[in-house]
Amino acid sequence: MKVTEIEGISEYRLDNGVRVLLFPDPSKEVVTVNMTVFVGSRHEGYGEAGMAHLLEHMLFKGTPDHPNVPKVLTERGARFNGTTWMDRTNYYETLPASEDNLEFALELEADRLLNSYIKGEDLQSEMTVVRNEFERGENSPIRIMMQRMQAAAYEWHNYGQSTIGNRSDIERVPVVKLRQFYRKYYRPDNVMVIVAGKFDPAVALEKIQASFGVLESPDTPIESTYTVEPAQDGERTVVLRRVGDVQLVGTAYHIPASSHADFAAAKALVYVMGDEPSGRLYKQLVETEIASNVYSLAYAFAEPGLFMAIAETPADSSIETARQALIDVMEKSLADQPVTDEEVERAKENILKQRELAEADSDKIAVSLSDWAAQGDWRLYFLFRDSVEALTADQVQAVAQKYFVRNNRTVGLFIPTEKAQRIEIPESPDLNALLKDYKGREAVAAGEVFDPSPLAIEKRTERGDLVDGIRYALLPKKTRGGTVTMMLTLRFGSGEALQGKVGAIELVGWLMSKGTEKLNNQELQDELTRLRAQLSINSTVGLVQMTVKTKREFVPEVIELVGDVLRHPRLDESELEVIRRQVISSLQQGSNDPQALAPKAVRRKLAPYPKEDVRYVKTIDEEIEMYEAVTVEEIRQLHEQFLSSQAGELSVVGDFDVDEVKNLWREQLAGWETSQEYVRVGRDPHPEVPGSLENIETPDKANAMFYSSQQYELSDEDPAYASLVLGNFILGGGSLSSRLADRVRQQEGLSYGIRSSVSARAKDNRVDFTIYAITNPQNKERLIEVIREEVDRILKNGVTEDELEKAKAGYLQAARVRRTDDAALAGKLVGTLFNDRTMQYVADHEKAVQAATVESVNKAIRRFIDPDKLVMAAAGDFAAAAADLADALDASK
Repeated sequence: MKVTEIEGISEYRLDNGVRVLLFPDPSKEVVTVNMTVFVGSRHEGYGEAGMAHLLEHMLFKGTPDHPNVPKVLTERGARFNGTTWMDRTNYYETLPASEDNLEFALELEADRLLNSYIKGEDLQSEMTVVRNEFERGENSPIRIMMQRMQAAAYEWHNYGQSTIGNRSDIERVPVVKLRQFYRKYYRPDNVMVIVAGKFDPAVALEKIQASFGVLESPDTPIESTYTVEPAQDGERTVVLRRVGDVQLVGTAYHIPASSHADFAAAKALVYVMGDEPSGRLYKQLVETEIASNVYSLAYAFAEPGLFMAIAETPADSSIETARQALIDVMEKSLADQPVTDEEVERAKENILKQRELAEADSDKIAVSLSDWAAQGDWRLYFLFRDSVEALTADQVQAVAQKYFVRNNRTVGLFIPTEKAQRIEIPESPDLNALLKDYKGREAVAAGEVFDPSPLAIEKRTERGDLVDGIRYALLPKKTRGGTVTMMLTLRFGSGEALQGKVGAIELVGWLMSKGTEKLNNQELQDELTRLRAQLSINSTVGLVQMTVKTKREFVPEVIELVGDVLRHPRLDESELEVIRRQVISSLQQGSNDPQALAPKAVRRKLAPYPKEDVRYVKTIDEEIEMYEAVTVEEIRQLHEQFLSSQAGELSVVGDFDVDEVKNLWREQLAGWETSQEYVRVGRDPHPEVPGSLENIETPDKANAMFYSSQQYELSDEDPAYASLVLGNFILGGGSLSSRLADRVRQQEGLSYGIRSSVSARAKDNRVDFTIYAITNPQNKERLIEVIREEVDRILKNGVTEDELEKAKAGYLQAARVRRTDDAALAGKLVGTLFNDRTMQYVADHEKAVQAATVESVNKAIRRFIDPDKLVMAAAGDFAAAAADLADALDASK
């Protein structure tokens, strides 16, 4: 039965209570199926902390009809995941659009909704995987502090309980309890199915009825939560002391549910307070050097949530000064200096810009709609937009004064190793009354049906020379919302000429994006917001790459603005100081982070260059020293002497006029010259580096990182490369389904995430093979042992015909899905230009993949993969793990 339709999205309800949303979008050759179960950590009882999230993991363990869920998804080239949050659990997959794939995804989700195994042996292995995910979160100071603040802010409501749960519940949950939780909440009348992308709605409804409509709902109604958090009657403080290099201070305030009228104003305050560079926190904390970074967010929940503001401060500064400054900005400054119309308009524009750009991707909207559905009703997605557009400064100020007060505050401190006021939070409103007559607006214009096959893309792409040195690849197509993605790469300098300039090179792109000679940082950001544009500029040795996304009607103005940014950047010293503090703060956090240290250790060994070489990989301490020494004058000289249009590539993908775009870019780039010759800096392979294992101690880190790599001299046009790619895909290329994933994660529960990869640098005839995983420090030795066993096994026994055929299908379909993303496609086109290729190379590579045989794959992996030559590093708190093991052995005697 059809319930309603708003802006191109239709809602239906089946007889058994299943809710259905259909969002057809023919512009991309993919279809997304999202099953939302309305259960999250809010629904967990005593001893059930983390159960909703653990159950999400268990639903990938199979059913009688689908015994290996990750495998069947990987074989179809699906992009898939499951996520758990406070009010819901999501399961979704994006596949190449076809009726067969749609039917498969719907049948899979309907099957595991009611028929998942939930076996005791699976729970034992997955428990350690979830615990490893928990341990990964324990490594992040800001994440842990926010969890502690949340727990302190909620005395009774389950929103104070982390979705990941606590260690004891994760480790001890009985499988019978998990099955009871599964039967209690996984039922047809507690589910919403969302289908988005390219599909026939009539066919989709027929298939949904065939898969979900036949399921039976229990006779007893589902239980609703009923706990209401009482008004906070005094400020609360939580202090966290751990090993680290950066101090953190945060404030949290209770706010209403996302369906309440005040929430839109609270969301606007996220930008009024935390935006860079206009936000009050940024201006009063970062620009005054009290803090190096600031953040703010407002949780959108079905029931009253939290507004958080966080500041990072150097370890040698006064945290009490930062705490008081943060509180003053959040409470006193808003009382003394009310929110202005300009601040509110800027916040509104930012919120609406993010929505409009996101609306170009139907799969992202599908997930967003499921979140709003979990918060009460999917139509709130549109009502929230209307509320934002109607906001006034007085409304925002009233919300700030109402909720940002002492007795409603919780303060959090992360210290590296030290008259009664009662605010009543409104309950969620009556949604039936709120949405009774709501009709929404016209649907956003849909894009065209797009064929993402390599030769179809090449046929539509115009290539040529824009100006001397800059080649272009332009791919016009109708996109949802008229979006356009442009990527420009400028290449400069030589290894010799750029010596001693690496610090300036790494920062020049970032600093260029902070203003022009005509526009300061704030004015530039405001102009980008007006033009609905997202701009990023990255720079590394010999390369500056600009990426900008906007809408068709703003393309001429955006190109003119970006041209000004590239050729006439402000390169302001005060902005450099802000960037410097942010970069150094990030590096300091990484100085004890296993996931930063292990890969760096391996990359240093595989780049055996002298310190003066621009390819030398610096230690974190050396990086900090380099960034501390960089001056704005060095960056200005670099820009003036080296940057030009003498060499580079431009790609444009989306809804635009080809001749107009060519002419506009020619105007911006013509005549931009330099006397410094561009000579590409090669990155030759180093297969001679011997295998090794380096152990790195990171005290007080609950999670460990293993990283390994080796390099080969091999052309990516060699047929052996296609065979090697497939061998890697079978070994560790699948996120949840591969030989390594099956053994390490699924069977032994040693890691939340393990993968292997093969990547090529075409001009250097270089291929890198890498294996990486996270684990508990106590499991490091076993993890390395199991990885070695699986590598040895595939080298000895080879791959099977069945594995190979499924790998071919999964690899090719995954590549096809990637080409439906405009930003990824723009990057692919730039790559073809740089490597003097067209998409014919991609087509030829895929033919080579199809032509690969068991013999060719086995020959390739045995020729190139050598576990004895892997350069390995493991980082973690291994000393504490050894001590814990010794204590356990003593206790057992």
